[in-house]
Amino acid sequence: MIPKIHPTFKLNGRHLNHQGVMIVAYSYVKEGTEWEKEVGDFLLNWLDDFDVMTVFTSGSTGSPRQYKLNKQHMINSAIMTGEHFDLGPGTEALCCLPLSYIAGKMMMVRALMLGWEIDLVKPNSNPLKKAEKRYDFTAMTPMQVKKSLKNIHKTKMVLIGGAAIRSQLIDDLQHKHTKAFHSYGMTETASHVAIKQLYPKFENEYTAVGDINFSQDNRDCLVINAPSLGTNNLITNDIVELIDEHKFKILGRIDDVINTGGIKIHPDMVEQKMAAHIAQRFFITGMNDEDLGEKVILIVEGKESDLQQAFTALDKYEIPKEVYFINSFEETHTKKVDKRSTLERLFRK
Repeated sequence: MIPKIHPTFKLNGRHLNHQGVMIVAYSYVKEGTEWEKEVGDFLLNWLDDFDVMTVFTSGSTGSPRQYKLNKQHMINSAIMTGEHFDLGPGTEALCCLPLSYIAGKMMMVRALMLGWEIDLVKPNSNPLKKAEKRYDFTAMTPMQVKKSLKNIHKTKMVLIGGAAIRSQLIDDLQHKHTKAFHSYGMTETASHVAIKQLYPKFENEYTAVGDINFSQDNRDCLVINAPSLGTNNLITNDIVELIDEHKFKILGRIDDVINTGGIKIHPDMVEQKMAAHIAQRFFITGMNDEDLGEKVILIVEGKESDLQQAFTALDKYEIPKEVYFINSFEETHTKKVDKRSTLERLFRK
């Protein structure tokens, strides 16, 4: 299929039809910088006559892998997002995410299909710094939001995704006059399937987008049913508290659960308790232990410091038995912390 372009679509201030988009795409590929070539490649692939598009997973839970998404499912996802946030034709949006991965691709799909007026900037840690207008909608990573707090007022709404959000960042978003949301999704579902509001109202649970509904498997892990996205009974490794078929709370990942002396510890929940007391990036994980089976350990990025204050909010089984500092974390292609590679480097003999 060759997707049609909405008649009100604008790219960097210019109305573009199918032919115009193709010209811009070829120009980006031939003469653009590295990030612009990614834009050009995406546009050419989007407007070819194949029904599917090859995308890559982020690599946060393993090596990045190829995945084929149906273009119609991507369009359906874009429509659901537009309806959920009431973002129709003429929406002014900023795309500051790389188009090599699903989040950036879907920003462009929404613009093309819903008739948005989208501006592209090179992906960087503070993409709103040079913005000269106030956008209606922007999607960003937690790191970008953290670095953009002084300029976050330049977007009326920010959708944060790609990684967990620390409680301190949620506090920092208060009274910034920008609506903030956190997304839950993955490459296989063509971006988000559920949304949680952070500001002005804080919600503990994620709410389904569109016709999507949820259930649990026998491990208490989330199962996604999204007919319009071509997804039925997609089993995740995210342990959840299911509120109803449209709402859930995330407790952690089953492959991250630490069994220490018969007590199950969820790293995500421990990290949330500690986040207000540790300025650096950090994560909780388990290490083999002769007596406990596994013991809780803390890995911190940066210089050594006294972290005893961070332990005061923890239950006794949650308190790390050991703390390790490392100069810098390894990262995935999408700038998420690569825990596996970080641990391999830290404990390499």
